[in-house]
Amino acid sequence: MSKASPRFIYLLCIFIVVVFACNLPSATAIPPTSQPQSNSGNVSAVSTQPPSATDTVTAPPVLHQLMPSDTSPSGPLNYDVDSSGTGAQHHATGGESYDFNLFERPFTQSDMTYVPNLDITTFQLSTDGTWYYVFINLVGNNPDDPINIDYGVELNKSKDGFGDILAWAQPPYTTTWTTNGVKVYTDPNHDTGGASPERSDANTTTGAPYPGDGYETVIFNQGQGDDPDLAWTRIDPNDSSIVEFAFKTSLVGSSFLWGVWADAGLKDPSKFNYNDRFTFAQAGSPIAGNANYPIKAIYAVDNTCWAAYGFKPTGNEPHICPSNAPPPAPHKPPKTPGATPPPACQLSIAICNAKGMEFNPDTCTCYVIP
Repeated sequence: MSKASPRFIYLLCIFIVVVFACNLPSATAIPPTSQPQSNSGNVSAVSTQPPSATDTVTAPPVLHQLMPSDTSPSGPLNYDVDSSGTGAQHHATGGESYDFNLFERPFTQSDMTYVPNLDITTFQLSTDGTWYYVFINLVGNNPDDPINIDYGVELNKSKDGFGDILAWAQPPYTTTWTTNGVKVYTDPNHDTGGASPERSDANTTTGAPYPGDGYETVIFNQGQGDDPDLAWTRIDPNDSSIVEFAFKTSLVGSSFLWGVWADAGLKDPSKFNYNDRFTFAQAGSPIAGNANYPIKAIYAVDNTCWAAYGFKPTGNEPHICPSNAPPPAPHKPPKTPGATPPPACQLSIAICNAKGMEFNPDTCTCYVIP
């Protein structure tokens, strides 16, 4: 057998290398893979592929089993201060106590413009055994105000002044019951009132806020949660000045304190109570003549005292409403120019102004600014 020439061997080697290389798998030919999608719970596994412009995220559909009834406002009337009389003058008529986390601030932050849809006048609660219904009556008649107002109901099961549950609704609102925009918060670590249930716990020396986290736990989010029917909201179909809530009686039990909110300012349940996050000087005041006027860090918000449900209050409960009687008519201003207060009078202009009121030397009384 004759020897192969070097040239032939060389060409044969090149041929073998080319054929072998052509049959190797290409790295770019392997398509990217995704992690398998999990069907447990509401959270899907993350894909290794980058999202495309057409990818959309859809929440699982909410399957409701029970809806609130088409009820009408009822229950004992509880009153809040109506600031419409002095709104055009850019101040409240009273009804605020910063030390007690009670706000009467239906005004914008920038120029103290009065917002009627933030101003609560009355609030009621009733039940049909399955649901509690809460009715928030406003001065205005458009809860879908362009300023974007959140409304809420705060519940205190233990009656100790520290809020336990907060039902909170965000716009847009409809005249039919919906869970859209509705959340329910709880406070397992019991710090919604700061160190004390009422007093501001912000540091007046340093200005530092109380380091709590308010309502930190969401147990219901627009139908997502253990009970998809837990809480609902709507505008009263017969009266657009009324915002309504409905929530299961099982949420709070049969005996509790409760109050309501209208908030277009901070809108942050994690900062409850608001007076624990700012000093009075930082928060400002809606009362003309007060040293902290006008409103500053806490703005565009109105809340109420707390009413009792299912028990007879002693009157010493934190945040408790003094009564559910209509507010007294304002005292009339003095008719005698330059009148001198009676000798036994213990009031003064300074004392009345601190309460957001005017002083009547004729009668030795404070009266609401008309």
